[in-house]
This record gives sequence, C-alpha cells and structure tokens, in this order.
Amino acid sequence: MKQITQKLGSGDMAINEIPYPQAGNGMVIVKNHFSIISAGTEGSTVKAARKSLLGKAKERPQQVKQVIDTLKKQGPLQTYRAVMKKLDAYSPLGYSCSGEVVEVGEGVTEFQVGDKVACAGAGYANHAEIVAVPNNLCVKLSDTANLKNAAYNTLGAISMQGVRQADLRLGESCVVIGLGLLGQLVCLMLKASGVKVIGVDVSEAAVKLATDNNAVDLGIVRKTDGIENQILDATNGVGADAVIIAAATSGLDPINFAGAVARKKGTVVVLGIVPTGFDRDPFWYRKELDLKMACSYGPGRYDANYEEKGIDYPIAYVRWTEKRNMEAFQALLFTKKINIDYLTTHSFTFDEAPKAFDMIVKKTEPYIGISLDYDVSKSHKKAAIIVNEAGPQGKVAISFIGAGSYAQGNLLPNIPKSANISKVGVLTNSGTSSKRVAEKFGFHYCASEEEDVLSDKTNTLFIATRHDSHTSYVLKGLNANKNIFVEKPICLYESELDDIVQAQTKSGKSVMIGFNRRFSPLSKDIKSKMGNGPMSMIYRINAGSIPADNWLQDIEVGGGRIVGEVCHFIDYLTFINGSLPTHISAQALTDSNGLNDTVNILLTFENGSTGVIAYYANGSKALSKEYIEIYGQGQTAIMDDFRSLKVYGKGKPSRRKLLNQNKGQKEMVEAFVNGLLKNGKAPIPFQEIVSVTRATFKVIDSIKSNGRQFEV
Repeated sequence: MKQITQKLGSGDMAINEIPYPQAGNGMVIVKNHFSIISAGTEGSTVKAARKSLLGKAKERPQQVKQVIDTLKKQGPLQTYRAVMKKLDAYSPLGYSCSGEVVEVGEGVTEFQVGDKVACAGAGYANHAEIVAVPNNLCVKLSDTANLKNAAYNTLGAISMQGVRQADLRLGESCVVIGLGLLGQLVCLMLKASGVKVIGVDVSEAAVKLATDNNAVDLGIVRKTDGIENQILDATNGVGADAVIIAAATSGLDPINFAGAVARKKGTVVVLGIVPTGFDRDPFWYRKELDLKMACSYGPGRYDANYEEKGIDYPIAYVRWTEKRNMEAFQALLFTKKINIDYLTTHSFTFDEAPKAFDMIVKKTEPYIGISLDYDVSKSHKKAAIIVNEAGPQGKVAISFIGAGSYAQGNLLPNIPKSANISKVGVLTNSGTSSKRVAEKFGFHYCASEEEDVLSDKTNTLFIATRHDSHTSYVLKGLNANKNIFVEKPICLYESELDDIVQAQTKSGKSVMIGFNRRFSPLSKDIKSKMGNGPMSMIYRINAGSIPADNWLQDIEVGGGRIVGEVCHFIDYLTFINGSLPTHISAQALTDSNGLNDTVNILLTFENGSTGVIAYYANGSKALSKEYIEIYGQGQTAIMDDFRSLKVYGKGKPSRRKLLNQNKGQKEMVEAFVNGLLKNGKAPIPFQEIVSVTRATFKVIDSIKSNGRQFEV
C-alpha cells in the first residue's frame, strides 16, 4: 500500500510503497476514502523540511539545544547517528481522514469490518491508502454519511474544543480572530449553538468567504478603521463575552487585540499558534480577563492510557473527551446543523498529493480546505516489500522486529560486514520506518507480518520493541528455532522468565540480552586487572527523573525503571566479580507519584563479593550519570561514566581516558554475531541472564517488603 512521506533532512516528498499496517491490540485498520491536508500545521512542516540545515536550526532552537546536550554526553558519533536518523527518516504526513474498516485488532468490539469511520491523530490518520488507528481516535459514521466532509474529523474536534473552552451561553457573543480553516469551523459551530459571531481576519477574501456562507453575523477586516468600536456596537456596548484566536502568527497583535475587544471578566481562548506575551495594561489587568488554551482535540489527547490503551474517562467526570468531540462534530455534519461544503476549495487525487503541498508552500492560489481523494476500487494485500536484492544466504541470517532510535543508533550500524552474514527482513510498527531501515541498512525486505521475519530464511532474530512485547517475540522466535538477541529487559514478570527458560531448553538456541556495559573497553580493563575474586563494589547511577506518564514508568508497558534499567547494573556487577548473585535487599525513596525509582540495593554473590547499587532519580543533571568503584586484592578501580578509568594498586596508578563515552554497544553486537559464526553460542551464558533477571524481580519484592532480604 502507498503513503505520502517526506524526509525532514532534504525535504524530498514521495508516495512510497510501504508495508501494510499491523492490526495490533485495540487498533482499527481503515481503508481511506478521503484525507484532509491541514495547510497550517502540515504546511509549516513541509516548509521547514525544505529549508537548509541552518534554516531548520533557526526554526527549532530547542532541538538544537538537545543536540548540543547529546554531543556533550555521548560524543560526536552517537550524536551524528541520532541527528541523521531523524533527518533521513520517512516522516508521515496527515492526521485527519475517513474511510471504511477492513480489519480490527484484538480487544476492539465497537467496530466491525465494513463500518464507515472518521479517524484522527498524527502518526495514525495519515495520508495513506491504509491506516491503523487506535479505537479511541476512531468514530463510527452512518452508512449514508458524507465521507468527504467527515474527513475533517480532527479539525472539527480541535475547533469544538476551542468552542468548549470559551464556555459560552445562548445569546452571548464571540469574536473569532483568524478565519482560516479552523476559524471557519469555529464560527459555524458557534452560530449553530446560538452565539452571536463576529469574525475578524487580515484577509478580505477570508472575511467575505465567512460572510457569504453565513458563518458569521458580522465579518470585519482587521485593518478597518474603528474596528474596536464596531465590535463594541455589535455587542450592545458590552464587548465580546469571549474571543477565540484561531490565527497563526509570530506577532502580538491577535492577543492584544483580543484583550481590547473582550468584555470585562471575559474569556480569551488560544486555539491557533500565537505568542501570549500580551501587554498586561491596559486591557488584561483592568478587565481581569481569563486566558485559556485549548488542548488540541480535547481531554485524552497526549494521554497514552486513553489513546493507546483505549481507557476512557468516565462521562460523569469528563463529559467531552476528544472522541466525544469528534462524535459531536460528526453529528453536526450528519444532521446538517452546519454545512462545510464550501470549505473544500481544492480536491486532488491521492497520487497528486505532492502538487497539493507545492500549492501550499508556494501559495500559487488561495485555498481553505484541501482534500485528497483515494481510489477505493483498488485492492491491497499484506506482503513483504522487496527493498534490496537478496545476497547469498549467510551462516547468520538476521531479521529485526523493532528498529527505533536505539536500534538504529547502536545495533544496526554495528552488525559486522561479512559474506557469512545476511540481512533478511525488518518489521516495525511503522511501515515508513520499516522501509527506511531496510533501505539504509541493506535488508532484503521490509515485512508486513510476523510470519515474514519468522521464516526459514532467518536464523537469528533481533528484538528491539517496547518492553511489553519482548517475551512474546522471544518465545515465538525460540519456537521457530531462531537464535535471539533481545533488548533488555527480556521479560516483565518472573512467570514469563520461566516460560522463556523452558522454551530455550527445548530449542537449544542461543539467547542474548542487550547487557552492553560489560563489553565496554574500560570494563574489560577492570576485569583484566582485578581478576575474579571476592570484591566490594559500588555502582552509583544518577539516573535523573522520568515523568510518571512516560511509557517506561508504565508497569504494563515498560515495566518500571527497576525492571527496565536496573537489570543493567546487576548484570555489570555479576560480570565484574565473576559469580552469580545469591541474596538481595532493597529500599526505595517513594516520590509523590508512587514511583520507586530512587533506590539503594545490596547484593551478595556466590564467591563472597558484595555490591551496592545506588540508583537515584532525584539528583542534579550536572553530575555524570554512572560512577563505579571496585575494591579487591589490594586494588581499587574507579570508572566515571565509561569515559575514564583509574586503577590504584602498588606503584603509580594506571589511567585510561577515552575520547568519547563507550558503553560497549558496538563490541556487544560484534561479540554476539561473531560468537554465532564461530560456535553458535552467545557471549553471555544463558544462566547468567536468567540469574540477573531473577535478581531484578527480587529487588521489587524487597522494596514491597520494606527491605527484607530475598534469595535469588
């Protein structure tokens, strides 16, 4: 199936053949009939992508700062890879569409194949022939609904949320500043609800469009003399009860003008993209105005529990969620309470989409709503897409499931180049990502189904997906007789670990986990100098805080930071002292969100070694992240952030300092692949992986038991 994409680096736009999307849990697969181009939001994205690197940097100073911070912490190579991954990626466009349901994922009961629907969401409701949309970003339509108008779904919900924030009553007045697509929709909704609407725009044509189509009671061009008095007269000398700013500008005129025309104790709602550095006096200070922001489509937006997991808000407490806003908008269309036919000024076939964006960027003619119309007679099949010619079948034939930022920065570039190694297939949640990874790293095809990468052509499977899917893919890979490399953690629950042990025993295949730190050159130095003996170890991690709503903190998805990251440090101490953990205890400093991500852990090992892991989320960002001290056999090794190492013993201390931080990712991948080539074995014994993972679960048990010691 085809999708419109653009490279953020070069600005190149193309209609790409990409894999058919997967019907994941809670997802609805929709065959698009129409999608709407948001000339404001998407036009800005396209314009920015077509600028030079310097132009991009000027437009996004915050992202430039992030690049500089990454450069300081991780060095030029990792920074370069991260930046190029972003710039080279196929970026999807679009976020509002309508069509027909062709497949539903597990857990979806509201929709059936054949239903007419309208969809929303950047990254979901794309300009593509087939899209995968979460249940709560999809609304059911009547079989007789006008699908072209219904495709304005997202823009309608955004406009409606702005109207709701204004909180107007029947007979009150509202000034709408900006009569572009959103402004026109806002005006139509306000009129339908019995509000007196005054529309203002710098464009005479936009004002005329709203006036001619009965979207406003009064339309005024912004430059008109005496405009404030006109609005005062139109509101019986009171001023507007509310002002909704639907304009997009870098100037302060809209916000200051809103303050001038609003009544005392009135409300100003920012719906468009405008600065809010208003002049406090004379209007805002004296009138005690309320300034509100509209949360995009409505409550639920940016909430993963709502959008990704499908958990709804109780209607008694949140009357209008983003989905309910969409449903209300579609009801206005279907009952003809509002008529938006006039908003679609241009229609292009899907294949003509690049022409539509050229028109927006170059402004060759005036426009409001721009529709992309799809060939609905076309059939679509799930099939792998060949990207590169297949090379000879290597002794190690690799496929990837998941290939996000970490995989593209640390795993894929480090696969050794050899005639004995072949790259077979790539499967990710995003077809655009699958296609780009296959192209960039030389894989034969990008996949549309799991079965593709579990085929006989693959004997080694890399798993770099979100944590909650690791167990399932490990088990499927082992049952298909594949060697496995899985990013940490290998599983989220101890019962899953038991299942993996059983599957590995049955298959006899190698299982490797992404415990990279033991492969760092400085770690090897410590190991060679300190040997295997009873030792005392301290590992301090200045982990920094992660918001409670981040997916890593979600126990069901990321497993929390102990399962998701602390396993790294237990493995490291296990490697350094050369024996398995036997007992463990831990106590956590619980924060206001109930997170146990500031914790002290005490471990003992088979050879008598002891270790302390101090994992802190409440420290200063200015301090280096990881600091290690190892004591034993009359020697002390001190390593700072995998950049510098000092070993104290007899005589002068030995020192080693690396130009860039090296946490061993490259060495880890090479060791795994070369191990398979040499003897079919992974470099970390499976017993160690199991023991470290079990010890990680005991950390959680100990925290819950207020520091009680547990045997591993």
